[in-house]
Amino acid sequence: MSKSHRLGNQGEAMALRFLEMCGYTCLDQQYRKQTGEIDLIVRRGDTIVFVEVKTRGPRALAPPEDWVDAKKQSRMVATSRHWMYDNDLKGVCEFRFDVVGIEFFGLDQGMKINHLAGII
Repeated sequence: MSKSHRLGNQGEAMALRFLEMCGYTCLDQQYRKQTGEIDLIVRRGDTIVFVEVKTRGPRALAPPEDWVDAKKQSRMVATSRHWMYDNDLKGVCEFRFDVVGIEFFGLDQGMKINHLAGII
């Protein structure tokens, strides 16, 4: 596994722990279809949240959440429709799309988690 994949997997695990501490329950992880992938699918109350996790190291030029462009958002919407259909939830619940950005500042330097709710 490449260094960037390991960093991404660590970021997804940290994002999930963060969301669980905020009262979310994990429904699915790394859900893949032809239209794309959704990193985390969580629920809090009556709302299902499709989450894109972006993780960057200390030399990143922009915050991780800035990397979620219109093309990625479009793929998230299309993939979320598949998940809702696969789970028989089409039109039955509230949903939204969030981004969790994680910045690592280096060894013993800490990190920052930024949760942006309702990006679409």
